[in-house]
Amino acid sequence: MRLLAFCLLAIAFASCNQTQATQAIDKLAPCKGDNVPVDAYCGTFTVFENRDTRQGRQINLNIVVLPALSNDPKPDPFFFLAGGPGQGAAQMAKQLREPFRQILTDRDIVLVDQRGTGKSNPLNCLDPDDSLKSLDEPESAALEKLKKCMAGYDADLRLYTTPIAMDDLDDVRGFLGYERINVYGGSYGTRAGLVYMRQHGDRVRTAVLDGVAPTNMRLPLFFARDVQRAFDLLIADCEKDAACSAAYPNLGTRVRALVERLENNPPLVPIVHPRTGERGEIRFTPRIMMNVFAVALYQPLAASLIPALIDRAEQNDFQGVFALAGGGSSDEPNMSVGMQLSVICAEDAPRITPDESKKESAGTIFGPYVMRLQQQGCEMWPRGTVDSSFYEPVQSSIPTLILSGEIDPVTPPLWGDAIAKTLTNSRHIVMPGTGHTAGGTGCGRRLIRAFVDAGSTQNLDTSCVDKVTRPPYFVTPAGPNPKPVSPKPGGGGG
Repeated sequence: MRLLAFCLLAIAFASCNQTQATQAIDKLAPCKGDNVPVDAYCGTFTVFENRDTRQGRQINLNIVVLPALSNDPKPDPFFFLAGGPGQGAAQMAKQLREPFRQILTDRDIVLVDQRGTGKSNPLNCLDPDDSLKSLDEPESAALEKLKKCMAGYDADLRLYTTPIAMDDLDDVRGFLGYERINVYGGSYGTRAGLVYMRQHGDRVRTAVLDGVAPTNMRLPLFFARDVQRAFDLLIADCEKDAACSAAYPNLGTRVRALVERLENNPPLVPIVHPRTGERGEIRFTPRIMMNVFAVALYQPLAASLIPALIDRAEQNDFQGVFALAGGGSSDEPNMSVGMQLSVICAEDAPRITPDESKKESAGTIFGPYVMRLQQQGCEMWPRGTVDSSFYEPVQSSIPTLILSGEIDPVTPPLWGDAIAKTLTNSRHIVMPGTGHTAGGTGCGRRLIRAFVDAGSTQNLDTSCVDKVTRPPYFVTPAGPNPKPVSPKPGGGGG
């Protein structure tokens, strides 16, 4: 009888867990369309744009839930907070399924397009121009396009800040019936995660903050400095690599000379558009090259091409630079520029002075060329307000795994170190040879799964970290220097 009672009790608890985990699906419907997994569930939750007055315009927040694969899933799901700012999380459902499959084994994954992104009243500013001239569009023309987009939005652009959005997110959590959640934030998503932890910490079981961009980061004040750091590490690692240093000696001196030459006398060069195949000529400026390099540094595999591209650029061959620029293009862009500016212009720009911008970019080769559009856009953008407490370090005892890429050009490890000081139950792991967000590595995914399962950073096996290295540099047209092939036993090497 006691055994039967125990079994019935176990069944009751299992049923309870199953009910909690599947309650979210009852509020949604099977997704339709090719851009979401076939077994996902979709829906919306409506919030007032102005949460204070609760009047006027409303926003349908777009939701996608990837249901756990287990028949007995855990009751606490995995909420993915996207980066940017400006990425729509729900639009990433298909591409996130495989990297987070271990999490999906026994936990739902919940993706919500933050207000202003994806399908949640998106503040997009898409440019249909895909001609050669668009590859080097003047900043004045880009600003005019921003003005047109701004005039066409059906939105109060002051109401798309992170604190407001995180209250939206908690409403979605309640609507879906989850009591507690595990939060993952990547890049800007770490800021969103930190704000959610501060405003709704009682609902958070664990947090993973990957590529930390805290509330006091003041985007893009330190961008040129941090990109320069990643670039200097690229050069230093090349010098330590026998094949790379032999193929591209004195790379640091050469790239500065190249930038100076392009600044003083930008050549008119033949080019083939990397996406459309259009042929023509373009005036190649250092602004083009440095912006391409800055983006490439996010991904070490792409960055491994940079020494070779510098070598070719010295010979006025820039086709590889343009090819790299078009390598990450998508038919469905997932970056809402209007939302990005609403966040940066309200939360970061007011705390940046021209003197600080000049000081922090001094001595870098990136400073005059990167993130200029965001800085100029904030001069005209409607500016929301955030409370002064927004900039104070988040203090919490929530179990938190902090991940940083050693060679990250935008959220280097120093930001992870900073937030760890006030997250008393946290652990900061720096992934060697890794760029922006360490969770994209196999080791990072294993650490995330183990941490979320345990609900603690204690006894976390980090042995895989030391095995992660930077990808080898491209020193031949085919890629890294090939290893010599040993002769076959008894043969002539054939």
